[in-house]
Amino acid sequence: MNPDENEDRDYHHQSSVDPNDQSTSETPVSLTMSMDSFVYPRTCSESTSGFSDQIDETNSSCSEPSPCDWSVLTESKSSKCLTTGLELQTNENLVAQEISEPELETMKERFAKLLLGEDMSGSGKGVCTAVTISNAITNLYATVFGQNLRLEPIETEKRTLWKREMNCLLSVCDYIVEFIPRCQSLSNGTTVEVMESRPRADIYINLPALRKLDSMLMEVLDGFQNTEFWYAEEGSLSMKSARSATGSFRKVIVQRKEEKWWLPVPLVPPEGLSDKARKQLKSKRESTNQIHKAAMAINSSILSEMEIPESYMSTLPKCGKSSVGDSIYRHMSASGRFFPEKLLDSLNIASEHEAVQLADRVEASMYTWRRKACLSNSKNSWNMVKDLMSTTERTDKNYVLAERAETLLFCLKQRYPELSQTSLDICKIQYNKDVGKAVLESYSRVLEGLAFNIVAWIDDVLYVDKTMSE
Repeated sequence: MNPDENEDRDYHHQSSVDPNDQSTSETPVSLTMSMDSFVYPRTCSESTSGFSDQIDETNSSCSEPSPCDWSVLTESKSSKCLTTGLELQTNENLVAQEISEPELETMKERFAKLLLGEDMSGSGKGVCTAVTISNAITNLYATVFGQNLRLEPIETEKRTLWKREMNCLLSVCDYIVEFIPRCQSLSNGTTVEVMESRPRADIYINLPALRKLDSMLMEVLDGFQNTEFWYAEEGSLSMKSARSATGSFRKVIVQRKEEKWWLPVPLVPPEGLSDKARKQLKSKRESTNQIHKAAMAINSSILSEMEIPESYMSTLPKCGKSSVGDSIYRHMSASGRFFPEKLLDSLNIASEHEAVQLADRVEASMYTWRRKACLSNSKNSWNMVKDLMSTTERTDKNYVLAERAETLLFCLKQRYPELSQTSLDICKIQYNKDVGKAVLESYSRVLEGLAFNIVAWIDDVLYVDKTMSE
């Protein structure tokens, strides 16, 4: 459903309220909004909101009968109503006590930013709703998990914040529906066709899966209690303790510490981990790695369904060869079978920056060749029909090069799963206006990043254990 249809549906929904009915009272609505537009790293290891939309139906003054005609309540009914009223009042007091004054002010601020599209001038030049919600989910993840750099359970306060805020941000998906025809039998035996609403297909399939992956990751972190390993911040150990416990390890991981100096150092006993603890770590690593693959698959699927912005297509090079370079082009254009793994081995990629640059170049050349293939097949309508009816199209040089570029890009992402998103992915997120896709993409992206970090932290502990045992 496009944004225009959403706006029309919301308008009719609001206009359906009887203007003469004075019983409807407006209730303030609060939602967390992102503080600033956030960069879209695929594995970032880095806001209080809530909804309240209730209508008090007991205060309705429409067509009230005379008090003389009111039925007299029995004692049991009146006492039951009184008890129910007290329970509701007690629950409302508990909810009011849970939200403090600073949190309420933060909720108002976030909701205001959502309405303004992050444009605090109020001039209507803010970003669209899809980008705003995407930024809100990304920044919420950074707030909750940004300082969590260890294998340990999430603090109760942060866990509550994560669940409360995500429930509010994901609640928009409850109202993104599609209409399908359904046969309905009337009382006289006549069968008519009516339109029935249901959650949109992509949301119906992916959102429950992402919620399940979310809970599984929380369970994995909850399992790291009373572990045989611990952490020491950089410079927190004296030279004596470092000499006895981590002397050999610090020499081994000095390169990693230079690259990611902010990460805490995992420590293990001098004799290493027990067999049971080592087996549990490997099991958790395997399960978390599967979660990472599932989140990555969902994210890639959602990104592939987003439209390619014209701003990206306008920046494509005229020749795909100039984008990938002569050496890569020779491998891709050679006759015979194409082996992308061998090509990646010959490139000797030394850093993540080089890998991201290569991914951008290969992706740009892929769409350049695809565009040329479409243009060459659309010159003559009869030739296009014949191409569709035969396999002639697959022998087109541009088509073959585009397929090989896609295969190379897939192998590159598989070999370096920690890569940041490509320029095309970032451009799609920036110009996307589909709120449902924005929610699914950002939710899957942050879960993918968390799963990747957990796997990396487990690898660090296993590496330390292996080093100490040697």
